[in-house]
Amino acid sequence: MPEVTVLHNPRCSTSRAAMDEAARAGVPVQEVRYLDHPLDHHQLLELVDRLDDPVTDLVRRDAYFTSLGLTDDDVRTADQVVALLAEHPRLMQRPVLVRGEHAIVGRPKERVAEFLAESAL
Repeated sequence: MPEVTVLHNPRCSTSRAAMDEAARAGVPVQEVRYLDHPLDHHQLLELVDRLDDPVTDLVRRDAYFTSLGLTDDDVRTADQVVALLAEHPRLMQRPVLVRGEHAIVGRPKERVAEFLAESAL
């Protein structure tokens, strides 16, 4: 039974690297393609509660973010982040790895190996 869930975008090289790292480490994962199956409000709240990183780190600051007229002031609180990601799932940073009560944003890539190693213990 997978102990680690990876919120994955297969078109993202960093996300693919996380999946490859899990395979190399022999850690079974549950892959969730969050763009195909977006997290709902409740699932996003649960993710935020588990997140070891600042909640604002869940939001990508890319051209789409800018095109929506958003700024850092729009993603300072958990409620703001959850509402934004529920409406615009493509703004979720990727990959996100979840194990038990802990979750991390898998950036930089080096964080993934450490997180996976902890799950093997």
